[in-house]
Amino acid sequence: MTSTPPSADPPGAPTPPTSASRAAAGESWWPLLPWRRRFGPGRGRRRIPWLSSLAVLVFQQVGTGFAAHNQRADTVGLDVAARVLLALGPVLLLLRHRFPRTTVFGASAVTLAYLAAGHPYGPVLFSVVIAGFAALVAGYRYATWGALGMLWLGHLLAFHAFHRWLPPEEPGPWGTDLFMAVWMVALCTAGELARVRLAERERRAREEEEAAARRADEERLRIARELHDVLAHSISVINVQAGVGLALLDSDPAQARAALTTIKAASKEALGEVRQVLATLRAPGDAPRAPAPGLDRLGELTEQAASAGLRVTTRTEGTPVPLPPGADLAAFRVVQEALTNIVRHSGSRTADVRIRYGTDVLELVVDDEGPATGSGPTGGGNGLTGMRERAAAFGGTVEAGRRADGGFRVRATIPLRSGENSAPLQ
Repeated sequence: MTSTPPSADPPGAPTPPTSASRAAAGESWWPLLPWRRRFGPGRGRRRIPWLSSLAVLVFQQVGTGFAAHNQRADTVGLDVAARVLLALGPVLLLLRHRFPRTTVFGASAVTLAYLAAGHPYGPVLFSVVIAGFAALVAGYRYATWGALGMLWLGHLLAFHAFHRWLPPEEPGPWGTDLFMAVWMVALCTAGELARVRLAERERRAREEEEAAARRADEERLRIARELHDVLAHSISVINVQAGVGLALLDSDPAQARAALTTIKAASKEALGEVRQVLATLRAPGDAPRAPAPGLDRLGELTEQAASAGLRVTTRTEGTPVPLPPGADLAAFRVVQEALTNIVRHSGSRTADVRIRYGTDVLELVVDDEGPATGSGPTGGGNGLTGMRERAAAFGGTVEAGRRADGGFRVRATIPLRSGENSAPLQ
């Protein structure tokens, strides 16, 4: 027995933004991250960091001017060459998002040239700090370590090996080299911590996006299953009664009128259930206006099947226990889909529904005498797939197939435990 496949996306179903769609629209979660906003390569493609680079330029020029008053007497003053070197570092910072490796090597080389020329100390190292931090956060750790190592080694050689040929002629204090080594280690540590934090933020954002996409897909699938179950059953009843009405319209107007009455009732109920399903597409927080159907409405289901010419016998074994709303709805839909398939695809006009409440499991068995009719497949389809998905959501199973005597049986088991996504039955 098979069933008509439902529409993959019911009318009005929201389409969640995926990575591909957001990328196609020029949007991504990547620039939303705080660190990525400041240091990521995507930031550099949108604009050049003029303001921060200008602030570093002013800070180095003004700060070094004040610091020069308390330097050694043999220190070279702040001439034009010194001012140019102090400006080159901040200018290179304009490229730190697009070319972080080039920027950190360039800033280190300019700073080394400034110090080797004997100009006074000051906040000249600030450009190297900014460039190194940006390169570390962007992931260029080896380039940053190499640039800082070049600066420290060059300073060491300039002030302790080649000081006779470079101003000032006296060797520099070792404390300065120790200070530079300490702040370089601190810079690398801070940059690594920021890079790890960025990677963690990216991972979380990726997981949240994937989880949101999964939830949206599951919701669309749930709505599609609900619409399929409601429409397949009601339209099957309407189709049978419409055929009866047409056949008896002239010979038995009273029976034809009864068939039309059944069509009206079935269509009204179908519209009500469709509205209830589509109510989930309203604004978040709105509660459904009517409770979802459950096994307590099995009588209505058998009456609808009887109006379509199917005589249904129901039996309940064991002590009935309250089911969670989701499991109760799943059990109802399984029985509804099984009866719909009998109406549409079986030559039998009788069905037997057995509900057994066990210690831990609810068992549903729907039998018909057969034989199957129609040209469609009898072992699968979206209807049977929907049954299996509903039961699997609660850790249950659905088995459907021909019986040895030519009939057809649908057997479903649902654990009598609250909550969805329970462990599968053993």
